Amino acid sequence: MSSHVVVIGAGIVGASTAIELLKDGHNVTIVEPGEPGGRQAASYGNSGWLSPASIIPMSMPGLWKKVPGMIADPAGPLAIRWRHILRLMPWLLRFVSAGASVKKVERTASILSSLLHDAPDRHMALAAEIGRPDLIVRKGLIYAYPDRGAFEAEALAWRLRRENGVVYRELSAAELHELEPGIAERYSFAVLVQDGGHCVDPGGYVGAIVAHAVKLGAKRQTVKATGFKIESGRLTGVLTETGFIACDSVLISAGIHSKVLAAEAGDDVPLESERGYHVVIPHDIAIGAMPIMPGDGKMGNNPTLAGLRVAGQVELASTSEEPDWARADILLRHAKRTYPALSAPFDESQIDRWMGNRPSTPDGLPVIGHSSRSQDIFYAFGHGHIGLATGPISGRIVADLIAGRTPSTDVANFSVSRF
Repeated sequence: MSSHVVVIGAGIVGASTAIELLKDGHNVTIVEPGEPGGRQAASYGNSGWLSPASIIPMSMPGLWKKVPGMIADPAGPLAIRWRHILRLMPWLLRFVSAGASVKKVERTASILSSLLHDAPDRHMALAAEIGRPDLIVRKGLIYAYPDRGAFEAEALAWRLRRENGVVYRELSAAELHELEPGIAERYSFAVLVQDGGHCVDPGGYVGAIVAHAVKLGAKRQTVKATGFKIESGRLTGVLTETGFIACDSVLISAGIHSKVLAAEAGDDVPLESERGYHVVIPHDIAIGAMPIMPGDGKMGNNPTLAGLRVAGQVELASTSEEPDWARADILLRHAKRTYPALSAPFDESQIDRWMGNRPSTPDGLPVIGHSSRSQDIFYAFGHGHIGLATGPISGRIVADLIAGRTPSTDVANFSVSRF
């Protein structure tokens, strides 16, 4: 039965859901104060990787030993601004606990695999559907290491990938450098995840999905949602800064801002920003043929339409804090070590630097399902590092829930009640 659904948030999850809801015959209104796919959006700054192998949670066994160093080392890959430590402590304790044992990590990887195993296929289909198949490229993803020993040091991660159906091929030094001639000679071993893909313009892609949704009949309201009107447990509409939108159902998919809206819907969700950074090096400076993740840098290097995007870093801090651009410079230094061509002097003012807020839960799993206050309020947020990759399947799950169908993916693992 068709109904009016308001989608709050025009990131990859909200945009993908809007498309699925329109297919089901619903009337859809997308509420988003910013430009879909604009620089303010987490989707815009994503590395662009679409990897079935992205099932390894941030929290792994032994992490608790490293937390003091994270606070002390502002240049580390995961940094915590010390003045926020007390506010973040409840989240951090849950975060460390989520990866405290191999058994816990095995469970998380298996659940994430249910969202990621066919992510490249779903994106290929979605890109074709909106008339932009050029934005998704499918030629594999390379994880590069200085040597086999460095790869074997990550034995747990690769075991989890194998056990969850991730297929990869080992590359010798010669094979690696044939696929990516620009990478430094010190990388002598790699694996190729052949089913992986990448997006060459994440922001443009999200914008194109929303534009296609509007073409199919969705309405757009450039306004901020502030709450809900609920009578006798049933939703009657969405409150915004400029007025009221009557509707039958609503989806909260507003990234880091979902926390405040979820509270309005009756749920206290432990959602924090893992502030991520990227730099984009123009084509006339950078050389990059393949998407590569260097094992000694843990950043996603992705050839995009704008240039070589180097994305990564995790900084736990308030969303209101000014960016620490030194963290973007760390990425640039890693890029110079990865690609010898960048060792020659160049005008660094041409580098585009960006920072955004990944909406992350402490257990590394998104929140998908009903709110506690009303069965008409749905959630799809908190996807952390896998937001772009899991946008299409999240949209399908939400559409199934709104239609009263049983999703193909078990959503019990993503319920807000787990907190």
